Amino acid sequence: MKLVLTFVFTVFSTCIFSQNKPVPTDEFTISGAIKKEITFNVSSLEKMPSTKIGDVDITNHLGEKKGTATNLSGIPIKTLLKDIEFTVESPKQMSEFFFVFTATDNYKVVYSWNEIFNTATGDNIFLVTSKDGKKLSEMDDRLLTITKTDFKTGRRFVKGLNRILVQRVQ
Repeated sequence: MKLVLTFVFTVFSTCIFSQNKPVPTDEFTISGAIKKEITFNVSSLEKMPSTKIGDVDITNHLGEKKGTATNLSGIPIKTLLKDIEFTVESPKQMSEFFFVFTATDNYKVVYSWNEIFNTATGDNIFLVTSKDGKKLSEMDDRLLTITKTDFKTGRRFVKGLNRILVQRVQ
């Protein structure tokens, strides 16, 4: 029995300690089908005005609560994307663009141009600048984005953001 318990404890401990923590990032780049690549770093982001987000329950794909991100503030993603110049010939073509938010562990989340700039969802996507009383440079899971109005918030909760790729539907 002791041998079985020792084996179970060893396997359980190995599983716990083998989980990867998100690699915090200090900058991310917006690139792709745009005229000029843009890079934001922690220093430049901390100088930008933040909006109070409050607390957000983090839920999984089934809607089950997995935790709460508390005392959040952030910069609306629209603010970070507003100066992008797209490679288009007419405004009608803007509906063909989408954004791929990629984390250091290659986790990806996709938003359409219309979703960000033409719906209420776009007003609720934030790059988090403070969490649990910690400023951006002190956060263990920086840079992170959250869509506070999602029903299943964990699906688009990106930790360790390092790139936003702008693409056009072919």
